[in-house]
Amino acid sequence: MMNFLKSTCIAAALLATTGITNAETLKVSHLRPQDATIDKELRVFADKLKEATGGSLELNLFPASALGDYTSVQERISVGAIDMAVQPAATAVDRRMQISAFPYVAANWEEAKKIYGPDGAIYDTMKELYAKQDITMLAAYPVYFGGIALNTDAVSPGDPATSKGIKVRVPGIKSFQLTADALGYISSPIPFSEAFTAVQTGVVDGVVGSGAEGYYASFRDVTSTYVPVNTHFEVWYMIINSGTLAELSEEDRAALEKAALEFEAKRWDTAEADQGAFEQKLADHGATIVRLSDEQLAATAEHVRAQVWPQVLEDVGQEWGQSILDKINN
Repeated sequence: MMNFLKSTCIAAALLATTGITNAETLKVSHLRPQDATIDKELRVFADKLKEATGGSLELNLFPASALGDYTSVQERISVGAIDMAVQPAATAVDRRMQISAFPYVAANWEEAKKIYGPDGAIYDTMKELYAKQDITMLAAYPVYFGGIALNTDAVSPGDPATSKGIKVRVPGIKSFQLTADALGYISSPIPFSEAFTAVQTGVVDGVVGSGAEGYYASFRDVTSTYVPVNTHFEVWYMIINSGTLAELSEEDRAALEKAALEFEAKRWDTAEADQGAFEQKLADHGATIVRLSDEQLAATAEHVRAQVWPQVLEDVGQEWGQSILDKINN
């Protein structure tokens, strides 16, 4: 008995002197490659969180969808197999999550922040929808207004009524498919993991569903033309399994929630400039940037809303979807 007590005391002393702690480590998934903007920002976030918790809460980042496609990651977070992620909302479980990617909801960054930022209509709605999947939304991460990346010349880019005769890859989300069709393109749903090869081999001639940052990160070598036509406002969400969050100590949970809100606020301060910087990077890489006039953008938005909104509202639930749009317009 005395030997056991002596061994226990020695072990405790070693833990104290070597600084070893029972730190909680959470696995965090995101889509972009290592050293992309979100990867760098999450590493800063992780360092600040570790400091704020005295090392009791750490994050282990998995970039480039290393833990799976964002749809499967969201499902795995729901059941607690993955702790956290920063990524777009996946609509497979709940089609109402398409509300986050409705085309032409916001016309500019000021409007976007009111809608997708704290206390905005879509912000609050997404929190509620995630909660139904046992997921807590910690923050929104604004990324960019979307555009169209082509491996060919643009055809009547400012006239959505003109048939372009250009096939483009779209995500397997109805709102994106309908938007590409309404803009005069031929939409072809292709998984993200296969999209680059599809453009490279000529299966499609371009991509819809991302913006300058995403195209630069993943498609710059097959993008000869970029049209910033503001297809949608891209927002990713910092999400965590609700059970995982509840199991954290009160101090660690408070530190994580506080750090997430600071992470969100900082991103709103830098996102617009970041979008412009990546458009310039595409240009520097050899892409032609085809800018539309304010009048063309307004006409395009009106055309797409008239063509797409009724069909997507039918998909998400007419009454429910319209109630969200009404909050935005009030």
